[in-house]
Amino acid sequence: MAVTIRQARPLTDGELLDLSQRNPGYQMERARDGRLIVTPTGGRSGARSAEVLAQLHHWNRRLDLGVAFDSSTGFSLPDGSILSPDAAWIDAERWNSLSRQEQEAYPPLCPDAVFEVRSKTDAVEYLRAKMQAYIENGARLGVLVDPYDRFVEVYRPDRTPERVDAAQVALDPELPGLTLDVSRL
Repeated sequence: MAVTIRQARPLTDGELLDLSQRNPGYQMERARDGRLIVTPTGGRSGARSAEVLAQLHHWNRRLDLGVAFDSSTGFSLPDGSILSPDAAWIDAERWNSLSRQEQEAYPPLCPDAVFEVRSKTDAVEYLRAKMQAYIENGARLGVLVDPYDRFVEVYRPDRTPERVDAAQVALDPELPGLTLDVSRL
């Protein structure tokens, strides 16, 4: 179950990074209003997220177009939030434009592509709001996978989310040639 904590003041990026490092196994995010959201990952959810990351990583390794990230990576978004998608990808040119220090901390940008896999304790509306936040902060592609209600929603800027009820989801043109095999989730 996700825990939301309201502090007297929002944690700084450094404080949140330190707190996350001292509490492994918990995903910690900061909402744009400063709330701290803490979510542990269960076994099935972790395995599903790992499968999405494996497919993304395999695609990226083959084409070498950018960098893939796992769920332990927090991104410092333009709206002040720090979010950690289950998997993410950043174009090589954008990634390489960051300093080494920016790459080591919470990268100060929104990934080009983000993936969220619903866990049993996640409310679909919360994940949909998170997808909208990614798009509003600059993501070119958002993919929400719901293994419980068996659907995928694909988010793109200036478009209505597309609901896909298929075992294979093509993610062109943002991720050229990547087809997410949802049947494995």
